[in-house]
Amino acid sequence: MRHFRSYDSADLAHRVLGPRDGSAAPPLICLAGGPGRDAAYLGDLGGLDAHRPLVIPDSRGTGGSPAAADPSAYAFPSLAEDLEALREHLDLERFALLAHDAGAATAQAYAAAHPGRLTRLVLLCPGARLQGELPGDAREIFLSRQDEEWWPDAAEAVERLASVADLDEVRGLLRRAAPMGYGRWDETARAHAAAEPDQLNPVPRAGFWQGVDEPGREALLARLAAVTCPVLVVTGALDAVTGVRSGELVAGSFPGARVRSETLKECGHYPWVDRPDELRELIEEFLTTP
Repeated sequence: MRHFRSYDSADLAHRVLGPRDGSAAPPLICLAGGPGRDAAYLGDLGGLDAHRPLVIPDSRGTGGSPAAADPSAYAFPSLAEDLEALREHLDLERFALLAHDAGAATAQAYAAAHPGRLTRLVLLCPGARLQGELPGDAREIFLSRQDEEWWPDAAEAVERLASVADLDEVRGLLRRAAPMGYGRWDETARAHAAAEPDQLNPVPRAGFWQGVDEPGREALLARLAAVTCPVLVVTGALDAVTGVRSGELVAGSFPGARVRSETLKECGHYPWVDRPDELRELIEEFLTTP
């Protein structure tokens, strides 16, 4: 575990993985989602560290990073400034950025504030809350899978999650609902899902969307027009968490960029778990093609 000093002198943690073949490919900074989930769930993103360093920060209040003294530091625009401090710490003039799930909101806030710093932007299974929409296709995907053995128990857990506040009970329900996040509920998916309840951090999660009013949200989206680096948006055809439509909305928020959208078959919300080889090849090709 390594550390860097952020804009307010907070001592934040990050880890660096790979590469294993001695290559000198530029690093890829990777943001976890949740929000407020320990970045450990990203693993090595399906072996993406084989040919380039992966720099994976722990956002405030998660993993090895301490809780924030000021609750506003959990808001995603503030987390974007932590990312800028990490860039300065790593002495990177420009860099490639990958973000998963809610981390895509932090990545978009960073791109809006520092558009010239990015060489490539990869958004995996993003939600569209920043775009002001909550598409219903994730629910449709979930309902389409009701013939699978796990579905009745997961459906009951999802329904109960809407009205439960006790953290231990929430964690138990998340374990039951976990199969909806994967394309296949096999041993690999079960092992990945087993860690999720203990990786959640409720205070950072609650603060993630705070402090950004409607004018601020619209202004942030407007600034994405200045982003000109290539953008890759990846969704999973079986993602019952954020769906496919959210990715389409996010892709449409970069009018000045060369945007590529890919929907991976047989993939859920964690494509590096479901189809690691396919995802790794897709991202490597995107990062290395002029």
